[in-house]
Amino acid sequence: MIGLAEWLMVGFGLGVIAVRRRSTAVTLATGQALALAGIAIYQAQSINEAIAAAALGIRAVALATLLVLLVSRTRETRPVRASVPPAIRCGIAVAMALLLVWLVPIANKSRMGITQVSLSLVGFGMVMAATRRATLFQILGIIFVENGLALAALGLTNGSSLIIELGVTLDLSLIAVVASVFHDRIFAEFGAGDISMLSDLRD
Repeated sequence: MIGLAEWLMVGFGLGVIAVRRRSTAVTLATGQALALAGIAIYQAQSINEAIAAAALGIRAVALATLLVLLVSRTRETRPVRASVPPAIRCGIAVAMALLLVWLVPIANKSRMGITQVSLSLVGFGMVMAATRRATLFQILGIIFVENGLALAALGLTNGSSLIIELGVTLDLSLIAVVASVFHDRIFAEFGAGDISMLSDLRD
């Protein structure tokens, strides 16, 4: 059965897909990352697992700080509107999540709920990247995929080493940091964080 924290992660994900304001999206994404850290803390059964869970908590705070700085540094003169309306985005996200759950076999039935949530978050991230033009939402899509993979690791790798867990977390988070740098550079160049502007670039 899917627990409250996992349901919160799904709810936060759909909320980010639906909302327009970047600050609201950052708040919801932070809640999702903190819920992930809470799951890790709840499941921790050794000092190494507790340290890994704390690392996920630090990651959540660090990513939130980075995103808040990006929002404050890159004020949009007018909103970057998505090409797909919110209700349709949410419908596509739910359909993608169901498709991934249907396509990916789940060997460990006792972990079925947490695996389904993990796949849903990956699907949400893919839909976010495909349907939102604002570069900040592209970054949030990457973070969703990270959260989904981290949740899958918590559910499927009982007793995995601290080095592996921390290494995967740091590697994935670096992708979001690099994407954030690109967001800042795009805004500095074009005055807006809109990926559609990149289509005008030519060799």
